[in-house]
Amino acid sequence: MREARGKTWRRAGWTVLMFGAMITMAPVAWGLDTQDITVEWTEAGKKLAVERVTTWKTKGEMTLVPAGEFLMGSDKKTDRLAYRSEIPQRHVYLDAFEIGKYEVTALEYLKFVLATNRAPQLDWRYDGGNFQESMAHHPIMHVTWHDADAYCKWAGQRLPTEAEWEKAARGGDGRLFPWGQEYAGPTRANFGRTGLSGPVRDRPERLLLYPPIISVDKYENAVSPYGLYQTIGNVAEWVSDWYDQDYYKKAPDRNPQGPEIGTQKAFRGGGWMDSTTTMRVAMRNGTDPNTKINWLGFRCAKSVSGDQSSSTISRMPDEPSIFQVKH
Repeated sequence: MREARGKTWRRAGWTVLMFGAMITMAPVAWGLDTQDITVEWTEAGKKLAVERVTTWKTKGEMTLVPAGEFLMGSDKKTDRLAYRSEIPQRHVYLDAFEIGKYEVTALEYLKFVLATNRAPQLDWRYDGGNFQESMAHHPIMHVTWHDADAYCKWAGQRLPTEAEWEKAARGGDGRLFPWGQEYAGPTRANFGRTGLSGPVRDRPERLLLYPPIISVDKYENAVSPYGLYQTIGNVAEWVSDWYDQDYYKKAPDRNPQGPEIGTQKAFRGGGWMDSTTTMRVAMRNGTDPNTKINWLGFRCAKSVSGDQSSSTISRMPDEPSIFQVKH
């Protein structure tokens, strides 16, 4: 009896201790701002980074999405999870374009960081400002919309519009998921990985930890009709448009570019911490363009001329060469 009572008191003591720690940490946790965190290169770290971008192969393939109509948005009759911002569903025509087969990776973004003389990303904390080797082909994260836009322009590309992203992710037939109508599960997408009770976006102390993301070329059984990987899950993706939840009600049916002004930028394709309800290619959302968070990345797109529209795969330019990297 005495032993059982002792265990009970020890358990109670730990509960009080943990509760006290949470109370103490709460102001710190809720005050975390990843924008205020910087990582600096060391001389050896920058030298290693240059070696990596020179010798490691990137995954910068792009794929062609031909001109034509597709079914954009949602219809409550066919998708009971549809949100107001996805309605109405309608046919939209888009000119031909190319889009990244994969989300932009840490290795690809490293080239940009070196070429534009930027500081390392906040989660690059190894070997003097580098990411671990196993992270090279993980999607880049902790990037603002402005960072994503700058990268795509540097690469001779641009962010896709919402319409382009959605067509590339679902094809022309209005399917709910890149692979068809069957709901997402762990064999097809990296999602539902909270790690704590409740989504990580409600637990800001988790923002400084490396999340359970995976390489951008996984889930070959879940590619879109145009060959895109991970348009849902892993990380959500910035697109070019300003976000307006009622935009679909007034959007043009030919090459829509999004609202002319706004306060939030749109992002698509839920991330690793999202739930089944957001693991749909029609799902839309928006946030402050200055947001940096560990579940949000991007992929790039590129307009094509008529004589280019017959190609199917191209590669992102490998420039800048090592001789263009600023030290």
